Amino acid sequence: MTVALPVAFASQPPAVVGTVTSLQFEAVSKRFTLEHAQARSFQEAWIRLIHRRRDPSREDFWALNNVSFEVHAGEMLGVIGRNGSGKSTLLRVAARTVRPTTGRVLIRGRVTPLLELGAGFHPELSGRDNIYLNGSVLGLSRAEISDRYADIVGFAELEHFIDTPLKHYSSGMWLRLGFGVAVYTDADILLIDETLAVGDAQFQAKCFDRIAELRNRGTTILLVSHDLGLVSTMCDRALWLESGSVRAAGQASTVVAEYQDGAEPARVGEPRT
Repeated sequence: MTVALPVAFASQPPAVVGTVTSLQFEAVSKRFTLEHAQARSFQEAWIRLIHRRRDPSREDFWALNNVSFEVHAGEMLGVIGRNGSGKSTLLRVAARTVRPTTGRVLIRGRVTPLLELGAGFHPELSGRDNIYLNGSVLGLSRAEISDRYADIVGFAELEHFIDTPLKHYSSGMWLRLGFGVAVYTDADILLIDETLAVGDAQFQAKCFDRIAELRNRGTTILLVSHDLGLVSTMCDRALWLESGSVRAAGQASTVVAEYQDGAEPARVGEPRT
């Protein structure tokens, strides 16, 4: 038996729908260190750096604690939980932007995160140029982007503004373009964090339709949402996180019902992770 600790991301070829696991967390934990007070001088900061393990102003915070689950090819898993439960940290680990402190993440295929739409855009460049820029960041070749270009622009409904610099776009136009690029990358695994509230109701419905289309094609989807009705309706299974640990996992409607019965209301001003 092979034990892979403390840190690992293992990438493999894309999965055949329904036959193998696309995404797997094995006893994943993530620790952050919180600073309760800022150093008042460079000398104090240096002393803290040297003696960081004994510094009472620093505290370890475990955003994820021994989290294990797997998602099969073509499956949609919803992640629910109150603010601060670790949902966004879980997505960032899955997106490989944050490394776990312990445990292992197994990934099969291309991952596209819809976490911060358009985060890689350049405001001085046109929408056209940003499509090629963001597409390359998401792993597409220039030829692949060109093949999808018309679909992306049409989906974002920006035909008349595509050669305008992004600094003149509204926030809604910016987000529509980011969503359009993200959902035309032919991802094997799609990570979604509350990004479906893009644009008006008509465009949101368009986003849902595209997500459903990708799912039907065999894309594995991991969705973090506070919309319990959405999770119950669209997801096959759900994972309930509480204080960084798995409280419940199983059929989406069952886990949502358990959450509604047992979750305490979030405190006002509580940080989200």
